[in-house]
Amino acid sequence: MTNFAFEPHTEENQLLQSHIFPEDWKNETPAPLYDLVVIGAGSAGLVTAAGAASLGARVALVEKAQMGGDCLNFGCVPSKALLHHAKEVQKKRSFGIAIDAEREFSEAMEQLRKKRLQLSVNDSVQRFEALGVDVFLGAARFLSKKSVEVDGLKLNFKKGVIATGGKAAIPTEKRAPGITGISVLTNESLFSLTTLPKRLAILGGGPIGCEIAQAFRRFGSEVHLFHSHGHILNREQHEAAEIVQKQFLREGVLLHLSARIQQLSLKENKVQVHFNSEGEQKECIIADKLLVSTGRVPNIDGLNLEAAGVEYTSDGVIVDDNLHTSNRSIFACGDVASAHKFTHTADFQARIVIRNALFFGREKNSELIIPRVTYTDPEIAHVGMSEEEAKRKGFETDSIHLDFSEIDRSVLESQERGFVEVLLEKGSDNILGATIVHPIAGEFLFGIGLAIKQKIGLASFAGVMQAYPTQGDILRKLGDAYNKRRVTPFVRKVLRFIARW
Repeated sequence: MTNFAFEPHTEENQLLQSHIFPEDWKNETPAPLYDLVVIGAGSAGLVTAAGAASLGARVALVEKAQMGGDCLNFGCVPSKALLHHAKEVQKKRSFGIAIDAEREFSEAMEQLRKKRLQLSVNDSVQRFEALGVDVFLGAARFLSKKSVEVDGLKLNFKKGVIATGGKAAIPTEKRAPGITGISVLTNESLFSLTTLPKRLAILGGGPIGCEIAQAFRRFGSEVHLFHSHGHILNREQHEAAEIVQKQFLREGVLLHLSARIQQLSLKENKVQVHFNSEGEQKECIIADKLLVSTGRVPNIDGLNLEAAGVEYTSDGVIVDDNLHTSNRSIFACGDVASAHKFTHTADFQARIVIRNALFFGREKNSELIIPRVTYTDPEIAHVGMSEEEAKRKGFETDSIHLDFSEIDRSVLESQERGFVEVLLEKGSDNILGATIVHPIAGEFLFGIGLAIKQKIGLASFAGVMQAYPTQGDILRKLGDAYNKRRVTPFVRKVLRFIARW
């Protein structure tokens, strides 16, 4: 079995270890045949195993590192706890309260560990055993198309599920010369820090890199963010990314855009980053720590997928729209097989797998309406199709745009910087997608996502009364804005005539 120890060795981390990978765990003798063997106990694997067991299936769950996967241990849970504390520090500064950066950071990391421990009960070995799932700790390796080996034990299955997730991609020497000689931080080691780096360099201006950059800057680090594109969050709508980029500059995050790393080196335990940025001459900065946030790669090493007849590429396991692999008895879901690497996507793909594996269903991955949020301040949230995606699918599009400066509650709380833009099918109020920029942008996604799924047109939003004053009133006003468009000069003449008559 893989023995993973969390650092620092605090009481919270020791208890966490006992929940997600007990050191004294002994794998039991497997059942002769399982209805479902699930490899990987991250979000996708946990939902699959729990859901299938609740329906009466005989389920085995295999995990080689830690129950809960990235989300609980190194991703959503610790990062959002850290972002919350960083925002609280920012509030204190805005009120003129003196900040002890080291103490604030130390307290934030302590609270992070406590919150992670509190939530770990839901993903623990003990809970899943109580649910009737046979938990096996150790690395899984396929022996055949219908069997795997774990810690010397053979598990036979009717159906298998690969849900092994992914990990941080480390740039090659070609992209970042000298990187192999440096101990870099990734999301797996970042939350083990006990002291605040005075200077932090981050490679990658995507969602994770940007969230961490803003958080550490708010604690007091000098943050250098390197991104190979001309603006951060380049996969987001340009106007949305521009709002966040301007906020970063206001807060003092040092952005190096269109950057090319020339050389990385160590000098007196400091990282030297030599780079070109936006066509300028070669520059150099010195940092205490270097965080790599340049994408994700699938966890497929050691699975012996060839023995199972499962096809894969460097991007992960290949699946069809029903999440079958090339072996029809094996499914794959979550980050190991999905372009959308989010906890909630893994959750809903797992539900598809349960229906299709156990009940001969034909649920389709392509029918999922996927939301995403970048948890910077302000947040950028999106659900449904982008304009480019809609055009690829043959839609002619239109849009409705409304700024939060038109919402009284946003004005009262000084949160005017931001907007909602709803993408519509041209000539109708059929909602294809939406982008939102606001400090709580993610909280608006459910209503819009529900409208897309249930095919509720934007015009209907106008008829739903909102309490005053709320941020959510912007959704009603979007409906009003659409309805006003329908009042053409001709319609206005007709209405005027009827009113006079």
